[in-house]
Amino acid sequence: MTSSSTSDESSGTPSESPSTGPSTPTPPAPTTTTAPPSPGSRAEQPAPAPEPGRDAVLRVGDSGPDVLAVQQRLRDLGYWALAPDGTYGSSTKQAVYALQKASGIGRNGRVDTATRAALDQGVVPRSRTGAGEAVEIDLDRQLLLAVEGGRVRAVINASSGNGETFTVTDKKTGTETEYRARTPRGSFRVYLEDDKNHESTLELGSMWRPKYFHGGIAVHGSGSIPPFPASHGCVRVSNSAMNWLWDTWGLPIGTPVTVY
Repeated sequence: MTSSSTSDESSGTPSESPSTGPSTPTPPAPTTTTAPPSPGSRAEQPAPAPEPGRDAVLRVGDSGPDVLAVQQRLRDLGYWALAPDGTYGSSTKQAVYALQKASGIGRNGRVDTATRAALDQGVVPRSRTGAGEAVEIDLDRQLLLAVEGGRVRAVINASSGNGETFTVTDKKTGTETEYRARTPRGSFRVYLEDDKNHESTLELGSMWRPKYFHGGIAVHGSGSIPPFPASHGCVRVSNSAMNWLWDTWGLPIGTPVTVY
């Protein structure tokens, strides 16, 4: 944009002097002209980027008050995660997965429009268990519920058997046995526990603090809990969630485990 030049001129007129002799004219004041700015001489200021607000999509790596509010809402509803800290980490993502599974919406691990609606509506799965403490494993929705007296205390993202076949080779005899990665449905109880990191041949990896409820099938911690069935039959939860089940909630031997 250019601005028009302005000229403030003050033309002096000869001043008459009462004294004799010719008068000396006052010279005119110098003309002051403001030159228009040359094109590009003033950089355009970009509009400030909008700050993340209530409707922004949140994902792992984000932080701030909106993340903190989401974490607190998840906690209030009973979706298990570590204490709210305003940073969107893997624990928050696990809780978001659980909410998305309970709501029947896309399992992307992000707080998008549909996920915010589920948070606002307060979607929480219902228990099928009556009195006492129990664990419920919902295979269709891939969720583990810690239940107290018919009330859901915690909703935990889980991953169960993927239904595929796999082969295990006996290290002593070399005999190969084929299995199907299946988590059985039914009513069971925790009958065995191992308070350490257990290397399992069937799981082809580590089982953190497993609680066995049917043969070699256990609820255990893992570093990989995708939002879909991925195990060789066990029920995976995050290591931190497994620590909570052991150290805070209890899950002692004899605890009922219902798989449906």
